[in-house]
Amino acid sequence: MSGHSKWATTHRQKELVDAKRGVVFTKFANIISIAARQGGDPDSNPALRSAIDRARAVSMPKDNILRAIKKGTGELGGEQVEELFYEGILPGGIQVVVKCLTDNKNRSAAAVRHLFTKNGGSFSSVLWNFSQLGVIRLATAEIASQKLNHEELELELIDQQIVDFIKEPEGISIYTEVVNFQKINDFLEKKGLHSESAEIEYVAKDKIELNSEHSEKMNKFFAELDDNEDASTYYSNLL
Repeated sequence: MSGHSKWATTHRQKELVDAKRGVVFTKFANIISIAARQGGDPDSNPALRSAIDRARAVSMPKDNILRAIKKGTGELGGEQVEELFYEGILPGGIQVVVKCLTDNKNRSAAAVRHLFTKNGGSFSSVLWNFSQLGVIRLATAEIASQKLNHEELELELIDQQIVDFIKEPEGISIYTEVVNFQKINDFLEKKGLHSESAEIEYVAKDKIELNSEHSEKMNKFFAELDDNEDASTYYSNLL
Protein backbone atom coordinates (compact mmCIF):
# COMPACT_ATOMS: atom_id res chain seq x y z
CA MET A 1 0.00 0.00 0.00
CA SER A 2 1.40 3.40 -0.98
CA GLY A 3 -1.41 5.50 0.46
CA HIS A 4 0.40 6.01 3.77
CA SER A 5 3.64 7.33 2.27
CA LYS A 6 4.66 10.98 2.56
CA TRP A 7 4.96 11.14 -1.24
CA ALA A 8 1.32 10.08 -1.47
CA THR A 9 0.29 12.55 1.22
CA THR A 10 1.90 15.45 -0.67
CA HIS A 11 0.24 14.45 -3.93
CA ARG A 12 -3.12 13.91 -2.25
CA GLN A 13 -3.04 17.40 -0.72
CA LYS A 14 -2.53 18.88 -4.18
CA GLU A 15 -5.41 16.82 -5.59
CA LEU A 16 -7.70 17.90 -2.74
CA VAL A 17 -7.34 21.61 -3.45
CA ASP A 18 -10.16 22.00 -5.95
CA ALA A 19 -12.57 19.74 -4.07
CA LYS A 20 -11.76 20.92 -0.56
CA ARG A 21 -9.94 24.18 -1.03
CA GLY A 22 -10.87 25.61 2.37
CA VAL A 23 -9.47 22.65 4.33
CA VAL A 24 -6.17 22.60 2.42
CA PHE A 25 -5.66 26.36 2.66
CA THR A 26 -6.41 26.30 6.40
CA LYS A 27 -3.76 23.59 6.86
CA PHE A 28 -1.13 25.60 4.99
CA ALA A 29 -2.06 28.87 6.70
CA ASN A 30 -1.41 27.20 10.06
CA ILE A 31 1.90 25.74 8.86
CA ILE A 32 3.01 29.19 7.66
CA SER A 33 1.91 30.88 10.91
CA ILE A 34 3.91 28.43 13.03
CA ALA A 35 6.99 28.88 10.85
CA ALA A 36 6.67 32.70 10.90
CA ARG A 37 7.13 32.73 14.68
CA GLN A 38 10.86 32.37 13.99
CA GLY A 39 10.76 35.45 11.74
CA GLY A 40 8.57 36.78 8.96
CA ASP A 41 11.30 37.05 6.30
CA PRO A 42 11.47 33.86 4.19
CA ASP A 43 14.99 34.75 3.03
CA SER A 44 16.30 34.33 6.58
CA ASN A 45 13.78 31.74 7.77
CA PRO A 46 14.16 28.46 5.80
CA ALA A 47 11.15 26.83 7.48
CA LEU A 48 8.94 29.73 6.41
CA ARG A 49 10.36 29.65 2.90
CA SER A 50 9.59 25.94 2.62
CA ALA A 51 6.04 26.46 3.96
CA ILE A 52 5.37 29.26 1.47
CA ASP A 53 6.70 27.15 -1.42
CA ARG A 54 4.36 24.31 -0.45
CA ALA A 55 1.41 26.70 -0.21
CA ARG A 56 2.16 28.16 -3.63
CA ALA A 57 2.33 24.63 -5.07
CA VAL A 58 -1.38 24.23 -4.25
CA SER A 59 -2.19 27.72 -5.61
CA MET A 60 -2.88 29.32 -2.24
CA PRO A 61 -3.59 33.05 -2.86
CA LYS A 62 -0.86 35.55 -2.00
CA ASP A 63 -3.18 37.46 0.37
CA ASN A 64 -3.82 34.27 2.37
CA ILE A 65 -0.09 33.64 2.65
CA LEU A 66 0.66 37.19 3.80
CA ARG A 67 -2.17 37.07 6.35
CA ALA A 68 -0.82 33.78 7.75
CA ILE A 69 2.68 35.28 8.08
CA LYS A 70 1.32 38.30 9.94
CA LYS A 71 -0.67 36.08 12.27
CA GLY A 72 2.49 34.14 13.08
CA THR A 73 4.58 37.26 13.73
CA GLY A 74 1.86 38.71 15.95
CA GLU A 75 0.88 41.58 13.64
CA LEU A 76 -2.69 40.31 13.57
CA GLY A 77 -4.83 39.63 16.62
CA GLY A 78 -6.96 36.60 17.31
CA GLU A 79 -6.27 33.14 18.69
CA GLN A 80 -2.73 31.89 18.23
CA VAL A 81 -2.09 28.57 16.51
CA GLU A 82 -0.72 25.79 18.74
CA GLU A 83 1.38 22.81 17.65
CA LEU A 84 0.05 19.61 19.27
CA PHE A 85 0.95 15.94 18.89
CA TYR A 86 -1.34 12.95 19.39
CA GLU A 87 -0.08 9.36 19.51
CA GLY A 88 -2.05 6.18 19.00
CA ILE A 89 -2.21 2.56 17.90
CA LEU A 90 -4.51 1.07 15.27
CA PRO A 91 -5.34 -2.58 14.47
CA GLY A 92 -2.35 -4.64 13.36
CA GLY A 93 0.08 -2.80 15.65
CA ILE A 94 0.13 0.29 13.41
CA GLN A 95 1.56 3.25 15.30
CA VAL A 96 0.60 6.77 14.26
CA VAL A 97 1.74 10.21 15.38
CA VAL A 98 -0.57 13.04 14.32
CA LYS A 99 0.66 16.63 14.31
CA CYS A 100 -2.11 19.20 14.65
CA LEU A 101 -1.83 22.95 14.16
CA THR A 102 -4.92 24.49 15.72
CA ASP A 103 -6.39 27.47 17.52
CA ASN A 104 -8.77 25.18 19.44
CA LYS A 105 -7.05 22.46 21.48
CA ASN A 106 -10.27 20.83 22.69
CA ARG A 107 -11.71 20.55 19.18
CA SER A 108 -8.47 19.09 17.85
CA ALA A 109 -8.11 16.46 20.59
CA ALA A 110 -11.75 15.36 20.34
CA ALA A 111 -11.61 15.05 16.54
CA VAL A 112 -8.40 13.03 16.44
CA ARG A 113 -9.48 10.76 19.31
CA HIS A 114 -12.76 10.12 17.46
CA LEU A 115 -10.88 9.11 14.29
CA PHE A 116 -8.74 6.63 16.20
CA THR A 117 -11.75 5.15 18.03
CA LYS A 118 -14.01 4.79 14.98
CA ASN A 119 -11.21 2.93 13.16
CA GLY A 120 -10.62 0.47 15.98
CA GLY A 121 -7.68 2.24 17.61
CA SER A 122 -6.93 4.32 20.69
CA PHE A 123 -4.56 6.96 22.02
CA SER A 124 -1.34 5.38 23.31
CA SER A 125 2.31 6.35 23.73
CA VAL A 126 4.31 5.42 20.61
CA LEU A 127 6.90 8.20 20.26
CA TRP A 128 9.53 5.92 21.82
CA ASN A 129 9.67 4.20 18.41
CA PHE A 130 10.23 7.43 16.44
CA SER A 131 13.25 9.68 15.89
CA GLN A 132 13.18 13.24 14.60
CA LEU A 133 15.07 13.52 11.32
CA GLY A 134 15.24 15.98 8.47
CA VAL A 135 13.69 14.43 5.37
CA ILE A 136 14.18 15.87 1.89
CA ARG A 137 12.39 14.30 -1.08
CA LEU A 138 13.55 14.84 -4.66
CA ALA A 139 11.29 13.70 -7.49
CA THR A 140 12.82 11.58 -10.26
CA ALA A 141 11.95 14.23 -12.87
CA GLU A 142 13.73 16.92 -10.84
CA ILE A 143 16.94 14.89 -10.70
CA ALA A 144 16.72 14.12 -14.41
CA SER A 145 16.20 17.80 -15.25
CA GLN A 146 19.64 18.58 -13.78
CA LYS A 147 21.18 15.56 -15.56
CA LEU A 148 22.52 14.19 -12.29
CA ASN A 149 23.67 10.65 -11.68
CA HIS A 150 22.03 9.01 -8.64
CA GLU A 151 25.23 7.28 -7.52
CA GLU A 152 27.33 10.43 -7.79
CA LEU A 153 24.69 12.45 -5.93
CA GLU A 154 24.57 9.83 -3.18
CA LEU A 155 28.36 9.97 -2.73
CA GLU A 156 28.29 13.76 -2.54
CA LEU A 157 25.54 13.62 0.07
CA ILE A 158 27.44 11.05 2.13
CA ASP A 159 30.26 13.60 2.25
CA GLN A 160 27.67 16.04 3.61
CA GLN A 161 26.99 13.59 6.48
CA ILE A 162 23.50 12.40 5.60
CA VAL A 163 21.93 9.59 7.66
CA ASP A 164 20.38 7.67 4.75
CA PHE A 165 19.62 7.85 1.02
CA ILE A 166 16.67 5.77 -0.18
CA LYS A 167 15.60 5.25 -3.80
CA GLU A 168 11.84 5.00 -4.21
CA PRO A 169 9.52 4.74 -7.24
CA GLU A 170 8.73 8.48 -7.05
CA GLY A 171 12.30 9.66 -6.49
CA ILE A 172 14.78 9.70 -3.61
CA SER A 173 14.36 10.40 0.09
CA ILE A 174 17.32 11.89 1.95
CA TYR A 175 17.47 11.57 5.73
CA THR A 176 19.59 13.92 7.83
CA GLU A 177 20.26 14.72 11.45
CA VAL A 178 18.20 17.75 12.48
CA VAL A 179 21.35 19.85 13.01
CA ASN A 180 22.48 19.15 9.41
CA PHE A 181 19.08 19.53 7.77
CA GLN A 182 19.38 23.11 6.57
CA LYS A 183 23.00 22.69 5.46
CA ILE A 184 22.07 19.75 3.23
CA ASN A 185 18.94 21.47 1.95
CA ASP A 186 21.07 24.49 0.96
CA PHE A 187 23.62 22.16 -0.69
CA LEU A 188 20.88 20.67 -2.90
CA GLU A 189 19.46 24.09 -3.79
CA LYS A 190 22.91 25.24 -4.91
CA LYS A 191 22.93 22.28 -7.30
CA GLY A 192 19.65 23.55 -8.75
CA LEU A 193 17.54 20.85 -7.12
CA HIS A 194 14.10 21.86 -5.82
CA SER A 195 12.63 19.40 -3.34
CA GLU A 196 9.17 17.88 -3.44
CA SER A 197 9.16 18.37 0.33
CA ALA A 198 11.74 19.25 2.99
CA GLU A 199 10.68 18.93 6.62
CA ILE A 200 11.62 17.70 10.06
CA GLU A 201 9.67 14.47 10.49
CA TYR A 202 9.12 11.68 12.98
CA VAL A 203 10.61 8.54 11.41
CA ALA A 204 9.88 5.10 12.86
CA LYS A 205 12.90 3.11 14.02
CA ASP A 206 11.15 -0.26 13.60
CA LYS A 207 8.66 -0.53 10.76
CA ILE A 208 6.03 -3.10 9.83
CA GLU A 209 4.27 -4.11 6.63
CA LEU A 210 0.56 -3.47 6.21
CA ASN A 211 -1.40 -6.63 5.55
CA SER A 212 -4.45 -6.74 3.29
CA GLU A 213 -6.78 -7.23 6.26
CA HIS A 214 -6.15 -3.69 7.49
CA SER A 215 -5.42 -1.94 4.19
CA GLU A 216 -8.88 -0.52 3.51
CA LYS A 217 -9.36 0.73 7.07
CA MET A 218 -5.96 2.44 7.09
CA ASN A 219 -6.59 4.14 3.76
CA LYS A 220 -9.87 5.42 5.19
CA PHE A 221 -8.17 6.60 8.41
CA PHE A 222 -5.46 8.54 6.55
CA ALA A 223 -8.01 10.04 4.14
CA GLU A 224 -10.05 11.28 7.12
CA LEU A 225 -6.92 12.88 8.62
CA ASP A 226 -6.33 14.64 5.30
CA ASP A 227 -9.88 15.99 5.49
CA ASN A 228 -9.40 17.35 9.02
CA GLU A 229 -8.30 20.98 8.93
CA ASP A 230 -6.42 20.74 12.25
CA ALA A 231 -4.35 17.69 11.25
CA SER A 232 -1.28 19.17 9.62
CA THR A 233 0.51 15.89 8.95
CA TYR A 234 1.02 12.42 10.37
CA TYR A 235 3.68 9.73 10.67
CA SER A 236 3.43 5.97 10.99
CA ASN A 237 5.56 2.86 11.43
CA LEU A 238 4.40 1.44 8.11
CA LEU A 239 6.95 0.52 5.47
